[in-house]
Amino acid sequence: MDMPSLILLVMAGLGIVGKNTTVTIAMLVLLLIRVLGWNQAFPWLEKYGLTIGIIILTIGVMTPLASGKISMETILASFVSWKSLVAIGIGLFVAYLGGRGTILMTNQPTIVAGLLIGTLIGVAFFKGVPVGPLIAAGLLSLLIGKS
Repeated sequence: MDMPSLILLVMAGLGIVGKNTTVTIAMLVLLLIRVLGWNQAFPWLEKYGLTIGIIILTIGVMTPLASGKISMETILASFVSWKSLVAIGIGLFVAYLGGRGTILMTNQPTIVAGLLIGTLIGVAFFKGVPVGPLIAAGLLSLLIGKS
């Protein structure tokens, strides 16, 4: 068995141990792509996977608005409560970090492995969600002064 496949298997195992189906499914899909010899998919996934994932995540987050579960009154009320205003500010900051993180991950691919390992450990053992690499890279870019 080749090393990338073994790493994917170990990470899938971490997902199982950590009871995180998202990581488990993602690792098994990538392993299946390798096993089936569809290696030409990897450059495409590297180029467009993050964008597609963000689109799907955005659809999931915006669905309550589209379905009518969040009303216009609720949206307007978010501008009068101090907690909602803080939430808006934090949302702006995290979006900013995600943008910086995307740039850093693109410009310095050598740090991606560390970010992924940290994120996978956080997901597997601390009930995290695998959106961490972008935010982590954004925080890292603030610390090292690069974007």
